[in-house]
Amino acid sequence: MYPFQKVIINALEGNRFNILRKFRQAGCTTIAAAYSLWLCCFRSHQTIVILSVGDTESTEVLDRIKIMYDELPEWIKPKSTTINAHNLKLENNSHIKSRPSGKQSGRGLSGSLLIIDEAAFIEHIDTIWAAVYPIISTGGRAFVLSTVNGIGNWYYDTWTRAVDGANAFNPIQIGWQDHPEYNRVEGFEWLYKEMEQRDPPMDIDEWEPTTRANISHKKWLQEYECEFLGTGDTFIEGMILQALTENINDNFYRKYNNRMYVWKDPDPNSTYFMAVDVALGRGRDYSAFQIIDLYSGEQVAEFYSNTTPINELARICFDEGNYYNLCPILVERNTIGNNLLDYLFDQLEYENVWFDEKQQMGLQITAKNRDNVLVEMEEAIRMNEVKINSKRTVMELNTFIISDNGKVKADTGQNDDLVMSLALSIYGGRRYREENPEIVKFNPAKERKPPMPLKSQKIMTSTGHTNEDITWLIK
Repeated sequence: MYPFQKVIINALEGNRFNILRKFRQAGCTTIAAAYSLWLCCFRSHQTIVILSVGDTESTEVLDRIKIMYDELPEWIKPKSTTINAHNLKLENNSHIKSRPSGKQSGRGLSGSLLIIDEAAFIEHIDTIWAAVYPIISTGGRAFVLSTVNGIGNWYYDTWTRAVDGANAFNPIQIGWQDHPEYNRVEGFEWLYKEMEQRDPPMDIDEWEPTTRANISHKKWLQEYECEFLGTGDTFIEGMILQALTENINDNFYRKYNNRMYVWKDPDPNSTYFMAVDVALGRGRDYSAFQIIDLYSGEQVAEFYSNTTPINELARICFDEGNYYNLCPILVERNTIGNNLLDYLFDQLEYENVWFDEKQQMGLQITAKNRDNVLVEMEEAIRMNEVKINSKRTVMELNTFIISDNGKVKADTGQNDDLVMSLALSIYGGRRYREENPEIVKFNPAKERKPPMPLKSQKIMTSTGHTNEDITWLIK
């Protein structure tokens, strides 16, 4: 077996719940099929349930298993008692059931191992998982495997929770660099000689550049780099999003029943800026605000809630604004933003509400200036003028896309309230610094290097670093 295949098998043997994130044509379905057959041949009373996207896929999986079974020496394999398109039953009472997925999949089935193949592409997978979980809830095991298929689905949520340790799944990730047929791996020189003698001959070192040249950059990221992408192109370039994700800061404390995260309390010698994106607080859209240190560009606090009424939000903004050195507070005044401004300025008499160039409180967002606000946010992130600590904000940036019609928005089923409050804090903070030039000379963010170079990017492979030319991104 290849090394990455051994990793998968060891994980299956060592963990009750496993979820695999894989690249295209990795051969992992075949590994799952072989493991199923091995279990049934060498252990009695095993029931393996394999769920696939559709009936064609489910019969193909069992066909692979039947071929493997037929190729086994007679002294190894138990005799079969049932063989058909969806079942292989052996005389030791072990049984493999291969089924197409459906809303009712799993009801009435029982099994010691559940395998869900290409889970990210199965419709109603959350409903199906709820139905099939009782199959394994009393000691059985589960193996979920898939290539990625966007964000906001059950597979994406289950994977991210597994990585965070928030569920019982053991996350397994393999990359194309791990596959000896796609990338040169020590110890497989015999394979590369064999590939060179094929008709037509194949050069292992040409696989990556040839494949990249033949598919789009987005397809390469999704199919081979296993990146969870939205339905459109992300507004922030993918490599920068990766850098932001790697630099998330989990060292914070919580306020207001977990609605506010605080990374740093105020420094009396710093100047801060708050920007607020307002919602009704009735369980729909979220109200959000960001507090940025204008000297360092660091996000020091973040508020996020869809249940906080306007008057309570105004009180929180008032208290936090005073706490952070009476910082300027910019409120998006569209619709209900005016209600927040009334509470904040007229009733609570906050002394440092932000005014626009027309000397009106807050900022009215229009189709025209929205683009400018977002462009300034992208530039500030790209040039590392802002340090984002929050995982919640980074996750929203990962689902903030450019749709097919060119509109910049949250992907379907996602939110952008943290993104918009971040954009407003950058937009307003820049103008506040322009009016207060003494802040700029103390701003160390200008000295930082961008999180990712613009002209080339170092990519780690199993054999070391290689350069990728991404100059096309800035043409």
